[in-house]
Amino acid sequence: MDHGNGSASGTGGRAAGTAVVVGAGVGGLATAVGLRRAGWTVEVLERRTAPERYGTAFGIHPTAQAALDRLGLGDALRTRAVPYRDARIRRPDGRVLAALPLERIERRAGRPELLIARPHLIDALLAELDRLGGVRIAHGRHLTRPEDLDADLVVGADGINSVVRSACLGRRSGPRPVGTVAWIGIAGFETGVYGETWGEGRFFGMTPVEPGRTNWYAVVPAATTTAQEVRDAFADWHDPVPRVLAETDPATWIRYEMRHLYPALPRFVADGRIALVGDAAHAMTPNLGQGACTALLDAEALTRAVAAAGPDGLPAALRAYDAERRRSAQRVALGSRTLHRFVTTRRPALRDALVRLLPG
Repeated sequence: MDHGNGSASGTGGRAAGTAVVVGAGVGGLATAVGLRRAGWTVEVLERRTAPERYGTAFGIHPTAQAALDRLGLGDALRTRAVPYRDARIRRPDGRVLAALPLERIERRAGRPELLIARPHLIDALLAELDRLGGVRIAHGRHLTRPEDLDADLVVGADGINSVVRSACLGRRSGPRPVGTVAWIGIAGFETGVYGETWGEGRFFGMTPVEPGRTNWYAVVPAATTTAQEVRDAFADWHDPVPRVLAETDPATWIRYEMRHLYPALPRFVADGRIALVGDAAHAMTPNLGQGACTALLDAEALTRAVAAAGPDGLPAALRAYDAERRRSAQRVALGSRTLHRFVTTRRPALRDALVRLLPG
């Protein structure tokens, strides 16, 4: 897929530099958008042979929405997203323990949390790249030596198993399992019951995603390997949890091992020309729903710093990006991992008592 050599909006056709972005997920595509808008010539390398449109829903926090606005993508997000305003934490018997702080988030930010189907967000990013022009996306590219890439800037957006990260920062930090697997899917009806239900060593979540459908996820011990085992694990939970699992075709379910990047990286940049974004930099468990948000914030911060400095000022720009994003993203990752331990505890009575103490 080659969009030619069109100029980005506001650049007058002048290419500020050359960049290779490794990975065509949310973080990589958003980075390509930001760089192209700044006038850079961009190539995106993706090992998959086609755009990755699998997946269910992303929660987009107001801070990430603002980043998308700065990237020129806010309207495209809002066209397909739905607000997330009413969600509860429950016990398996259906008793409500607490409300998620969605109202407080909306009041403080002046806008609600939004939910969007992952394929819709990917398509919006691809459409913006197509509109901007001057970006080549090379699918089916298996990168082995990122240090050999001929570009002013190399961006590693290649996920938790990042080749770019290993090449520039070594293998001390890498994927670590947390002992659970997540099964995710989309039910073909609206449940009207949203939030998470926490049991012993497992939990189940439901969110809106678009009219007539419900996004769901079931997190269970890693030994759970079949759809029937998942259904059995939640068979006696409150309505509509068993119904959601019974009425969603297992052929459409996605199973993945929950992992995080450990230990935390000492920096997100290297060699004055390499930067990491998204899961390549700080892969986290999904408990806080911040994976896509942090990737978008990374992309916007990196491209803003690079646009201000230009190719000649790239080392300083990358240092500024690292200073802005590393500690913030790593705090979110640590918080998400801590919440995972809390939610999947084998002592649910103590956990539930603590949750009931939370402010309403």
